[in-house]
Amino acid sequence: MTIKHFSEKTFEKVTSTATAILGSSISFVLALLLVLFWWGNHIILDGDLQENIGDFIFGITFISLFVIQKSFNKFSATLHLKLNELISSHEPASNTVIDLAEKTESEITALSKEYSELAEIVREVKAEIET
Repeated sequence: MTIKHFSEKTFEKVTSTATAILGSSISFVLALLLVLFWWGNHIILDGDLQENIGDFIFGITFISLFVIQKSFNKFSATLHLKLNELISSHEPASNTVIDLAEKTESEITALSKEYSELAEIVREVKAEIET
């Protein structure tokens, strides 16, 4: 295994783990508690309205990160399941694209090149048939 392949696999695992953690309900609850604690201490210690509004906006933005990540994780998982079902139910379809999310970026790029070449062949055959 090359260093590039190893580092790519490791990075994919780290990003998958981070995505799962950021999209979990526990992370959202912890972030919400952290922001509420921060707001509570900050509002009591500092009475500046403009700064409090800025902190409120920052806190809402921070919490929104977790909500958006959770929503994206759910959407992505359902989309992958639907695509896997369509691929597996279609007899002539290539099963190499099932669970594509588990592949590295270089593996996806290689598959993309194969499909681009296949599309070019189809265009050439189609052009020959039409003439």
